[in-house]
Amino acid sequence: MGHGGNVIDELMTDHREVEEIFGRIEALPPGDKNRKVYADQATMELVRHSVAEEAYLYPAVREHVTGGDAIADRELEDHAKAEQIMKDLESCDAHHMEFDRLIGLLMTEIRSHIADEEENLFPRLRAACSPEALDKLGDKVRQAKKMAPTRPHPSAPDKPPANKMLAPGAGLVDRLRDALSGRGKMDD
Repeated sequence: MGHGGNVIDELMTDHREVEEIFGRIEALPPGDKNRKVYADQATMELVRHSVAEEAYLYPAVREHVTGGDAIADRELEDHAKAEQIMKDLESCDAHHMEFDRLIGLLMTEIRSHIADEEENLFPRLRAACSPEALDKLGDKVRQAKKMAPTRPHPSAPDKPPANKMLAPGAGLVDRLRDALSGRGKMDD
């Protein structure tokens, strides 16, 4: 979270981190309580990542990439599906029957989304923007992730300017709830 470099490098590093968390989930047996801890960690990372993409990446895609509106709309649809799955996962413990189905669905959805961004969107954005513009976008994305919510809010706006106004307040409340509940932390 907050790695430095241009927007593409930043987001690809996030992708690797989420994939690493998914690997930890897959390595544990069904019902293991740490699967829920890792699912919460993945959700926290994915929500911050998504909010930053929605605030800065997709508007840049709309502005600079040929056919950018259709690309951004498709990516937003992916985010909406994933966010609903994450919201459903919030209320499931690792031993709950629905947990394995939902976490599998989330991993499939996210892996497909990552592949689409890395194979299609990122190369097109890199071709359409100067290195300086990509660096500036990277800075904006890092800043947005610091303030972003850590819990799914499927009914929240996903397009500027409304998403940029609501995210910091929701992010503050989410981080407070996470700190008080110990969400995403391993038991000692």
